[in-house]
Amino acid sequence: MTFAPDRTAYFRAHNTLAAIAMGAGMLVLWLAGNPHVWTGAIGGLAAVALRGWYLMDEELAQVWTLADGVLTGPQGRRVALADIARLRKLGTAVQVVTTGGDKHLIKFQADPDATIARIDAARPPERRQP
Repeated sequence: MTFAPDRTAYFRAHNTLAAIAMGAGMLVLWLAGNPHVWTGAIGGLAAVALRGWYLMDEELAQVWTLADGVLTGPQGRRVALADIARLRKLGTAVQVVTTGGDKHLIKFQADPDATIARIDAARPPERRQP
């Protein structure tokens, strides 16, 4: 079973980030007394758009795999299902917290709740979330 990033979720997350960056940029300029507050919106949008374009290929290539009781992710990350303490939804991502306190993100999921349900169903019954 694999958990690949979803392109639509990637764009949705960046649209939200852009809206926040635009508002923050305008607020900072307004607080600083700049008469051209509107440039904060352009700067925030440009920053997030550039970041999104630059990282898109890398982010959309990060696939997680669930097999043989182990969740395997990019860069050699491995989490035994029995070691998962908690699964939680963070926007379009799923956070995997281990019993040792390590945290991993399965980013840009089309349906994070379904991802959580699939991982939780594969865990040992005594370790499943209530």
